[in-house]
Amino acid sequence: MPNKITAKHILVDKQSLAESIIEQINSGASFEDLAKKHSNCPSRKKGGSLGEFGRGQMVKPFEKAAFVLQKGQMTQIPVKTKFGYHIIKRVR
Repeated sequence: MPNKITAKHILVDKQSLAESIIEQINSGASFEDLAKKHSNCPSRKKGGSLGEFGRGQMVKPFEKAAFVLQKGQMTQIPVKTKFGYHIIKRVR
């Protein structure tokens, strides 16, 4: 298991919105465009890019979900943290 990965995310307040965004991405919509449109995180300006991060740098539920993804894979269920609901896509 890697010690560092690169990922993007979309952060929203409602689980239903997160689920709708996942459906849109799975139907061919751009992750980056939807991040810019919907995400509550400042990373939205960069299409949701969080860059590279290591273990212990993110809240536990986020880290756990991000580190099990394979390169290019996206969470299919929103990940709930104290910040809201995340859709996470692993880049590398």
